[in-house]
Amino acid sequence: MEGDVCSFPPESSDDRSQRGSVASSATLSHSQDVLIYLFGDSAVHLSVEALGNVTVQELGRSVREALHVPECAQDAFAFWLSSPLLELQLKARHQPYKVCRQWQDLLYRFTEASEEDISQDEPCLQYRRNVFYPKFKELQIEDEGVLRLLYEEAKHNIITGRYPCDPEHWASLGGLSLALDEGTGLERQKLTSAIREKKLSSFLPTHVAMASGGLFSTLRGKSSRQAGLEQRLLEEYRKINLSGDCPQDPELIHQYLRTCHSLPYYGCAFFDGEIDKPAQGILQRVKRKAVIVGISLEGVYVMDIKDKHVLLGLRFYELSWDHSSPEEEGDSHILWLEFDGDEDGTPVNKLLKIYSKQAELMSGFIEFCVELRSVSEGGAAAEIDGDSSRSQQASGKDDGDKHGRGGRRGMLRRQSSVVCSRVHSLNTINYVDNGKEIKCLKPKRAASFFTRQTSGPMYSSVQVTESSEQG
Repeated sequence: MEGDVCSFPPESSDDRSQRGSVASSATLSHSQDVLIYLFGDSAVHLSVEALGNVTVQELGRSVREALHVPECAQDAFAFWLSSPLLELQLKARHQPYKVCRQWQDLLYRFTEASEEDISQDEPCLQYRRNVFYPKFKELQIEDEGVLRLLYEEAKHNIITGRYPCDPEHWASLGGLSLALDEGTGLERQKLTSAIREKKLSSFLPTHVAMASGGLFSTLRGKSSRQAGLEQRLLEEYRKINLSGDCPQDPELIHQYLRTCHSLPYYGCAFFDGEIDKPAQGILQRVKRKAVIVGISLEGVYVMDIKDKHVLLGLRFYELSWDHSSPEEEGDSHILWLEFDGDEDGTPVNKLLKIYSKQAELMSGFIEFCVELRSVSEGGAAAEIDGDSSRSQQASGKDDGDKHGRGGRRGMLRRQSSVVCSRVHSLNTINYVDNGKEIKCLKPKRAASFFTRQTSGPMYSSVQVTESSEQG
């Protein structure tokens, strides 16, 4: 296999059918052209023999050679099959062509997409960050090409809102992106021209750059808001040059990644789902809210797709989980998350239902991450935990206040931050332990928490109304 890197402009929807170069190859016995897509509007062009049987491991050698990825960083990336409907990280033994041939079956199994959408969907093969790669190792990478790949992916997730962040974060990241794209030390007039030429949405989250701001914004004019965002970008850009030395690109990328690392869901794999909205009245039908569930080596994060903020963030030692499949027609696949909580001053266990056809995938992924951490020994595990602690401190979580119930979390600070959990806004089923103190939950368990046998007293359900039971 031979490969080279090529750049291309963003594709229109009319060209979408050409993206599935892996799946649409007709003759597999001869050399086939394959595009491996990268973040940042570029791709690796490979000429592959016997495409139908080639494995991810074999493709990986060719891509790393084409991108000049050093051996020390080869585990930082993995192959993904991605489309607007589903994203899957492939294992080394997987054969991408054969997985592509099964794509429609996977969509029927793991998505709620319509038959028409499924028939038109076609995945592309991507080379992107390995979800199992520890964050602390990223900052040890010095190769500029590898750093640029990590930066482009992180920037994409910031701009699309997949990584929700507070104004101080997106402003700082926007300034760094501006410096990386245009260089440091430029005059204000040239910078302003560059921002307006590329548009604010090239540097800031789309929902920030394109937000209307409501009636007040309309009255004062959209141009005023745009000018305010431009001014903020310029201020962040100037901060980069205050030291007098013009930092090089690798240093700027490290700053960008360090800021992203303060977001607890950095590097997560993401899954689609829904949760129940809190009931507004006894007679009102319970409605659902669309969420995205991020799972990493450190924990699980449930995020509001529309409002771009965290609804629930849990480290693995703070939760138990399970999934259930439909037993009757009309039932849903459900991922269950159980965690410590508080109800009117009474310690309770809270149970959150996440409706998703990907519940089985999420449950298996959580279990794998927990097992991976449990077998990690020595400095690697310690570094991961230390990295997580620093991220939590930066996001405003008071993880040091551990008391009483074997490490139960204290009250979260900065509730206005998009990174903080909003447990009060969740519709959960609550459990108490006959008024006695509830012990800390452990993620490693021999059975589902629904049938968990313990030496202590069993949990009993709070008496709730029928409408609450649904949530």
